[in-house]
Order: sequence, then C-alpha cells, then structure tokens
Amino acid sequence: MNKQKRIAAIHDLSGFGKCSLTVALPILSAAGIEVCPVPTAVLSSHTGDLEGFTYRDLTDDMPGFEKQWKQLGLSFEALYSGFLGSYEQISIVSDFFDAFKTEETFIMVDPVMADGGRLYQTITPRMAEGMVNLCKKADLIIPNFTEAAFLLGEKYHEGPYTRDYVENLLRRLSGLGPRQVVITGVWFSPDLLGAAGYNRSTDKVSYAFSQKIHGHYYGTGDIFASSLLSGLLNGKNLEIALQIAADFTAGCIRRTREAGTDPRYGVNFEAGLLKFMGELGITE
Repeated sequence: MNKQKRIAAIHDLSGFGKCSLTVALPILSAAGIEVCPVPTAVLSSHTGDLEGFTYRDLTDDMPGFEKQWKQLGLSFEALYSGFLGSYEQISIVSDFFDAFKTEETFIMVDPVMADGGRLYQTITPRMAEGMVNLCKKADLIIPNFTEAAFLLGEKYHEGPYTRDYVENLLRRLSGLGPRQVVITGVWFSPDLLGAAGYNRSTDKVSYAFSQKIHGHYYGTGDIFASSLLSGLLNGKNLEIALQIAADFTAGCIRRTREAGTDPRYGVNFEAGLLKFMGELGITE
C-alpha cells in the first residue's frame, strides 16, 4: 500500500453552515488524505446571512502549531490555506509555508475574502492587499472574480464573461507567482456555470461547466477547492481534477435544492462522497 499523503489545512472552523474545515476535513479524508487542521478562527456559524454568530480569533495560537509540528518532524505533501481571521495571520501563514515547503510540497491558496463585488464582513482592505503576498508563494490559487479583482487591484466586473476576458485574467493572476490558477464563477451563458483553469507551464486553459442552479449556496467554494485538491493529490491533471470538482459541487447544490433545504445552511455533500471517491479511482 502506498504511503498516505498528508496535508495541512489552514482555515476557519464554523460550527454550523457546512463550510471551511467542516467540509474540507471530510472531503479530503474521503479522498484518502490525512488532514491536519490549523484553525484560524472558531465561529458558531458562517457569517453569510446568519445573524448573531460568535467569532473567536485564533491568531495567537497559530504559531504554536508550526513550532510543535517542526519539533515532531512532520512533513506535508500539500499546504492549503483558506479563510484567515486577521491581517497578522497572513505573515503567520507565510512563515508556515516557508517552514514546511520542500520541492515536493504543493501549496494551494484559496484567497477567501470577497464575493459579489464586496469584501466579507471580517475582511479589511489591508487584509485584501496582504493576500497578494501569500498568493505569490502558491503553486495554485483559486479566486472568484471578486477576489481576482482585489488581487489585481482593479474594478470588479459582473458576468456574463468572454473567453478573452477570462483567459487574460488567468494569465495576469499567474503573473503574481502561482504556476496554476483556477477562477470560479465562470459563465458565458445563463444555463452553464463553472470554472476555468490555467497551467503556465503549458499555457493551456481548461474549462469545466455544469448546469446552473439559481440561488446562492454557502460553502460551495470550499467544497470546490477541497475536491479540486483531492483530485490533484490523487494524480489527476488540472483539467480532469477541475471537471471532477465542478461535477461534485454541482451535485451537492442540486441535491440540496431538490430537498428544499435553506441555502444558508450549506449543501448536502455527504451523500455524494461515495460517487466522488469512485471518480478519483478510490475503490476501498
């Protein structure tokens, strides 16, 4: 049996709402990957349209994870960062990358900070500017169009988009440092929604689409990122991993809509994990 791959997942933990670590842990685990969480904050729920949430910033606790894990001699096949709880965490995560990065380590940064043209409630403009420095150290970044605009310091544009616009955006984002870029929320017509991926080493752009389901479903960006990383760490190339992630995420949304579940509460990804494992080639 091959050695199990291990990743560090640097993200928040929201008790309710199926997002961040509560989706990353089960999805990556189902993909056969050992996940070591580094919580950036603990919340009673996610912050999107849910009132009265509690928020605990764990900035002061994070350096202790790096210190002990270095003492233990831990190594990681991948480092994955998502939602950060403070500006100071950007440099902490950057130091974490430096501490555990090897030639074989894959770094993925999901610059979770904005959507719909606006920053999230807990993200400051200073944090958005600092996120650029973290993306420079990544092998792959996964922004949506709003996050891409903040990273490039330009105005956000609503869709529908054109292929020329998307592909130019991908190449400029790669110019920040990452050799691979995936942008989510791509649509050219009202019926299809998906993502586009760019590999700088081949200068190839790939697209993955599924039937669009109207409505805003929370946590789907984290589900997409976690399933994409699962595919890549199971030996799939970017194009194939992109389609697996798009199909899995769309299935979660479709299942949730058919059940009539409040979209604020997250999507039913659990029921799709067995099929997802089959797509990855995991049979036992």
